[in-house]
Amino acid sequence: MSTATTRLPEGRYGRSTDERADRRLRIAAAVLGSVLLVVVGWFGYHYVVGNKISAEIITFKTYDDSVKVHLEVRKDSGTNGYCTVRSQAENGAEVGRADFRFDGDATRIDRLVTLRTTSQGTTAELLGCHSD
Repeated sequence: MSTATTRLPEGRYGRSTDERADRRLRIAAAVLGSVLLVVVGWFGYHYVVGNKISAEIITFKTYDDSVKVHLEVRKDSGTNGYCTVRSQAENGAEVGRADFRFDGDATRIDRLVTLRTTSQGTTAELLGCHSD
C-alpha cells in the first residue's frame, strides 16, 4: 500500500502566503526587539552617568517631633544638589519630608540632619538625590 501525499510540487506554485507572513513577522519582531534593546540601554546609560549624587542613610533615631538622620553623600567634586528624606508613622502615614542641600568641592559628606515631623515617626527613608 502506498500513501497519497497532498503536498503540492515544490517550486511550481511559489511560496504560500503563510510563509510570507511568517517571514514578515520575524523581521518585524527582530526590528522591534532591537529598538527596545537600544532604548533600554540608552535610558540605563543616562541613569547611571547622569546621577552625580548618591547617598545612603547610615543610622536614624526617632523623637516625638523629629528624626535625626546620619546621611552619607557621595558626589562629584563641585556638584551641587539635594537629597530628599521622609519619615512615616507606624500606620504608614507620612509625618515629615525635607530636602537637604549639599554644596562644595567635597566628594564624600557625612552629615547629621534633623527632619521635623508632625508626630512621632518610625522610619527614615531616602527618596532620592538630584543635582542642580
